[in-house]
Amino acid sequence: MSDLRMKENEKQSRILEREKLIEEVKKLTLFDDVFMSAVLEDIPACQHVLRILTGISDLSIRTVKSQYHITKLVSKRSRLDIFAESTDNQIYIIEVQKEDKENHSKRVRYYRAMADSELLRRGEGYEKLPECSLFYISQTDIWNRGSTIYPVYKYLGNTGEEYEDGQHIIFVNAEVDDYTEIAELMKYFKTADPEDDSQGALSKRVKFLKGEKKGLDIMSNFGERMEKRGEERGEKRAERRLILGLLKAGAEISLIKEASGLSEEEIEEISKKSELQEI
Repeated sequence: MSDLRMKENEKQSRILEREKLIEEVKKLTLFDDVFMSAVLEDIPACQHVLRILTGISDLSIRTVKSQYHITKLVSKRSRLDIFAESTDNQIYIIEVQKEDKENHSKRVRYYRAMADSELLRRGEGYEKLPECSLFYISQTDIWNRGSTIYPVYKYLGNTGEEYEDGQHIIFVNAEVDDYTEIAELMKYFKTADPEDDSQGALSKRVKFLKGEKKGLDIMSNFGERMEKRGEERGEKRAERRLILGLLKAGAEISLIKEASGLSEEEIEEISKKSELQEI
């Protein structure tokens, strides 16, 4: 086969891959993990969503991190979909849940605790903890009470006085339409229609990612990055299972070090994590 023919085939292959990417991206909604992250890592788009969810029309977002990982040595790793900070130092977390089989309340409890552990530096007093609002967005009405939004309130005994600790949990769903601005936003989450301009900066970001060359390039790179992360996590899990298997079989630490390339401390840490999960 001539070089010219090979180049032509490669060109056609790239065109077909591009067309396939375009079709796949068109189908994505804001309940799809990769697309939601690519959309909401854009500050204006994220700010638009948070202004509607909070009801604060002049809310100003300073930074946004998507797929924000929090890892502690001896606890389960957590990943927050969106971790945003406002210009007045408030923290806003958005967690989008597509599955309906999760223990939602326990999941929120864990995410909230992990976020707090990340927000307070060693040596700082507890008064330094910022206000933190966690919006848990689900496709279905997980509480089956017929509302679009469920703020969680805490009270001091039977006094009726609200207990305030700076943590706010708000459950939002896309199933119930109560004709509010939040319900309209949730309708948009379900379609992410690039022809729908009703959601301001959010619509603009969706149209960019779904219809413009630079946007499609971002989606391609974003998808590859997420896929690579998944592969790396899979490799680490496989490595961990191998080391645990060798430990249970009574293999010497020196042999495991040689086979895995890990230090003795790293091997002991894997063993400790396994013991904690078994408790």
